[in-house]
Amino acid sequence: MTSGTRSRLARLAAAAVTVMISGGALAACGASAGGLAKASCSHVNASLALLSKANHTSDPTTAASLREKAYIQLLDAIPIAAQAAYHDIQWEALSATLSEANRVPEAELIPSLQSQCATADSSVFNQPPPPSSSAGG
Repeated sequence: MTSGTRSRLARLAAAAVTVMISGGALAACGASAGGLAKASCSHVNASLALLSKANHTSDPTTAASLREKAYIQLLDAIPIAAQAAYHDIQWEALSATLSEANRVPEAELIPSLQSQCATADSSVFNQPPPPSSSAGG
């Protein structure tokens, strides 16, 4: 294993620990499910912006760095979305989509994430979000 790979794994592990702690802190503060979904989507939106920037960058090194930062932002969103889904089933789709981030290329998740985060971003704190359409019904 190269030192670059070890360094990347160490950064990802540190990010995962930080995410878990911050997700727990948010939940402990009693944030609403909608507030948690919005917090998760702020990471998703940052990730999508970084990914778009990476796709429009001609320098391969810069593009790779931006994609890594986008992936870390997506990882940051996962535990927050899980907390939102725990408190309100409305956010299960967001949590499930984010849980696929390590198995599915982010580009394939973009349409779902944009739709789910549009719902979260348009909801008002302490009010139910608009109903989402389900693929199964």
